[in-house]
Amino acid sequence: MEIAKISKEKAWELRHKVMWPDKPFDFIKLEDDDIGMHYGFYKNKKLISVVSLFIDNGEGQFRKFATLQTEQGKGYGSALLHDVIKEAKQLGLKRIWCNARKNKVDFYKKFGLKETDGHFTRGGKSYIIMDCDL
Repeated sequence: MEIAKISKEKAWELRHKVMWPDKPFDFIKLEDDDIGMHYGFYKNKKLISVVSLFIDNGEGQFRKFATLQTEQGKGYGSALLHDVIKEAKQLGLKRIWCNARKNKVDFYKKFGLKETDGHFTRGGKSYIIMDCDL
């Protein structure tokens, strides 16, 4: 098992497969993917989980966190997110946040993130903005 920085193209492939397989491939691309840092969790040399970190004004937002369905619930995504939060601290970031799908709020609470008053709906899915100070 290995956690490594990956290219945005590798992140795109897994994002599409896991998050929005019914949408066109370009739907999972972000405008700022060129400036983001993309991380992957490999199991037996196979990419099974990805997350992207975007830094702005001393804060980090992680986005497009996805783990292959067959590998969910095994701790791989948790290991990846722990590593990204650790890196955010090492980079001197003061806060980290995400747009959490409503059904994943309890998962993110395990990492110290708290619900804010911010919420929205996109693509028929409900989201809550969650954050924590580093």
